[in-house]
Amino acid sequence: MVIPRFFGPRRAALLLLICGALAIASCHSSRKSAGSQSASELPSIGIAYVGPVTMNLRQDLAAKSPGVTEVKHGDRLDIVEVRRRLVRVRTVDGIEGWVDANLLLSAQQMDDLRKLAEDAGKLPSQGAATVFEALNMHSEPNRSSPSFHQIPEGGSVEVLVHRATPRVTARPKAAALAKAVAVPKAPKSKESKKAAAMLLPPPAPPAPPADWEKMSRPRASDLPDYAAPEAPPPPPLDDWNLVRTKDGTAGWVLARMLYMSVPDDVAQYAEGNRITAYLSIGDVQDGDQVKHNWLWTTAATSLKTAEFDSFRVFVWSKSRHRYETAFIERNVTGFFPVELAEVPVDKKASGVPEKGFSVIVQDKDGALYKRTYGFSGYHVRLISKTAVARQEASPGAAAVVTVSNQSSQPKETEGWWRRLMRRWRGR
Repeated sequence: MVIPRFFGPRRAALLLLICGALAIASCHSSRKSAGSQSASELPSIGIAYVGPVTMNLRQDLAAKSPGVTEVKHGDRLDIVEVRRRLVRVRTVDGIEGWVDANLLLSAQQMDDLRKLAEDAGKLPSQGAATVFEALNMHSEPNRSSPSFHQIPEGGSVEVLVHRATPRVTARPKAAALAKAVAVPKAPKSKESKKAAAMLLPPPAPPAPPADWEKMSRPRASDLPDYAAPEAPPPPPLDDWNLVRTKDGTAGWVLARMLYMSVPDDVAQYAEGNRITAYLSIGDVQDGDQVKHNWLWTTAATSLKTAEFDSFRVFVWSKSRHRYETAFIERNVTGFFPVELAEVPVDKKASGVPEKGFSVIVQDKDGALYKRTYGFSGYHVRLISKTAVARQEASPGAAAVVTVSNQSSQPKETEGWWRRLMRRWRGR
């Protein structure tokens, strides 16, 4: 730097000091801007979607780090960095932050979630249920799966499918995510390929000795006081229900958090069992009141893979003004769906139309059958029994599919009055 002659020594030193300070400040600001620019221009190495209803992106890796922005379920995020189970993502607005990988969904999981909603829209309802407190809906029947929707307190849903799944820890998603979004390595040059081709192949490993089995003795199992370890107990099961809201949203919730919306004058006959499904199979006009006849299924409090172990038909008595049991069957192994069915007109009942319903029950031979019943007044009769097969492929699919169109008609039983009249007539 050239200093003019009219500057004195003191002024020249002050000028040099000011120029140096300005140079340091400009250098520091340029480095800072360059660092922030490089952070925002990190390349995207993958795509993920927000799993929970709402989620905060943290400024740093620490759990107590302040949030930078809030994202909602289904929002697309670009993955820019992965550190074990933590992922650095960028929103469509260019805001970056850190989040747990278990809270993210892949594109395949988002497609599965949409397909689940489509399949759930085609399934028959097994009855309405109420939640007494806010309840999270999960994408899978697993406690660790993302909860993408919340049912408000007092909300009503339709129960569709039941599933009992082991209560196990969800597999970490960060490792699979890091493998899926790993940056591909640069291709090798021609010189490196030629050098690798000129290398000799490695020698074959030596063979084990001929008496390797004898050398490995004695083992723990050869000892006289050896006791084989007991098999670990199976993990506990959780009961889950696939439910559908009024707006068509479908997801999995814990079954113990649902309360089937059966009238109290019917629910009092549950005998400590859990009501799993119920349907209205007709109306009764009693004065100025309209009462429903109900079909319900119940299950013991213990967890099981079946949906119910008993089903019952309740009818409203006009004379006693209360519900009475018209039909009950206990100690069965039943599965969803429980549906209303069309039945032919019973000629013996003077052409009176009947209400019909069907249940899936496992027979003594271990096979599943779809039993169709007709209902009129207090009389419930078995109409047909059709073989069906269990289907476990899709989480939103129906529980059973028919594999045989041949229905076996039940044999009609002769009443005691007809037998008496036949004997009296000498036939």
